[in-house]
Amino acid sequence: MTSHAPATQAPIRSSTRKARVLLVEDHPIVRQGLMLLINEEDDLEVCGQAEDVVGGLAAVESMKPDLAVVDLFLKGSDGLELVKALRDRKPEVPTLVLSMHQESLHAERALRAGAKGYVMKEEATDSVLRAIRRVLGGEIHVSDRVSSRLLSRAVGGRAGRGSEPLGRLSDREFEVFTFLGHGLGPREIAERLSLSVKTVDAHRENIKAKLGIKNGPALLRYAIEYVMGEQLSDPNAAKPAAAGAAGPGK
Repeated sequence: MTSHAPATQAPIRSSTRKARVLLVEDHPIVRQGLMLLINEEDDLEVCGQAEDVVGGLAAVESMKPDLAVVDLFLKGSDGLELVKALRDRKPEVPTLVLSMHQESLHAERALRAGAKGYVMKEEATDSVLRAIRRVLGGEIHVSDRVSSRLLSRAVGGRAGRGSEPLGRLSDREFEVFTFLGHGLGPREIAERLSLSVKTVDAHRENIKAKLGIKNGPALLRYAIEYVMGEQLSDPNAAKPAAAGAAGPGK
């Protein structure tokens, strides 16, 4: 008498059009894994892939996805730039940010940029699929921990970018910080962001002030640790080898 539920659900799932998911991720192995995971589902399918902002925008135009899953850091760019661009140009296509970096640092930043969810790459596959379906269903997806923090802040009337040190940075400052962590110098960063070298240097000074970092080598070391996904150490702690490798700083 209890076997009727599965029998009624199967035809509904098989007759429903599969939701089309675009993957924007610069690591081919991760893209392949996500594609295999998603394509095994009866209600989901990967309709296209891209590895950077330009490719992601082009794929959205040509593939017409129902959802874009976007890595936080893309080839030569910040994934949030794509999130912002889609928010402005294609608001009907929701974005889910997928990242290896701490949710406590970036979930709010992603939501402010226009993302409808944030999920860690280390999460179980069921959690990733649940996040995809929630965003497709018009919901916002973050962890219970981040959701509680956002609610507490709203109830307490407290605004801001969070208590984490990197949360104090503006979006542009954070872009500069992450490019430093990828090994780019001021001139290269200026070219990537269409800024002057003087402006990039000003951002570096603001970053050091906001993070309480004393000099350029310490900032570089801190940025590299972050990009590599390591536990961030005291940015002003003495590490002669790292400081020497970083070269002179301001």
